[in-house]
Amino acid sequence: MLLDSEPVIWRRLEVRGSLALNWMHQVLQVAFGWQDVHLHRFTALEPFVRLRPIDGVFPEDLQWLPRQECSDPDDRPEEELSVEQLFALGSGVAFYEYDFGDSWLHRLELLSRRPVNEGVPPARLIDGARCGPLEDSGGMPGYEQIMDVLADPKHPDHTECAPWVAEVTGSEDPFDPAFLDVSAVNRELSDLS
Repeated sequence: MLLDSEPVIWRRLEVRGSLALNWMHQVLQVAFGWQDVHLHRFTALEPFVRLRPIDGVFPEDLQWLPRQECSDPDDRPEEELSVEQLFALGSGVAFYEYDFGDSWLHRLELLSRRPVNEGVPPARLIDGARCGPLEDSGGMPGYEQIMDVLADPKHPDHTECAPWVAEVTGSEDPFDPAFLDVSAVNRELSDLS
C-alpha cells in the first residue's frame, strides 16, 4: 500500500520469500509503473516514525540499499537479504521507499505463506487499485495537484500539464489514474525472471 494515497493505491502481490530485495525492488517498480530512475531503500521499521527505546536502548534503524549506495554504518546491501528475512525482522511488516525527493513510501505486509509452486513465476500481481503515481510528480501532494489540473481542461495550467503527462507516460491517450492493467503488469513481471 502506498502510504498517504487517497484514494488508496495498493497492490497484492504473490512473491517468493526467497527473492532478494534487489529483485523485490524491480517487482515493485513494475507493479507501480515506475522506471527505476531514483534511489530506493527497504526498512523493517517505518522510517519516519521516531523510535522509542526498548529497555533504555534504541533499536537499530537499519536500511537495505543497492550495494553501491551503502555508505552509512547502518546501511546493508539489499542483495544479501530476502523478502522473507525482511518480513521476519519487521514481524510481518516492512517498508519500501522509492525516490527520496518525492518519498513514495510503501507499507509491505505479509498476508499469508504458501508452499512454492514451481509452475508459478517468482512474482505476480494478484490484485490492486489505481495506477501508480507519475514519476517526478512531487510526491502525493504534487501528484494530486496534477490530477486536479488534468481533470479540469479550463484550469490555467492544463495546457502545460497535459503534454508533460503524455511525455512521462509515453502516451497521448488521456491518463486515467484509476486504471490498473493487471495482465500487462504480469506480462512485464514474467520478463523479469
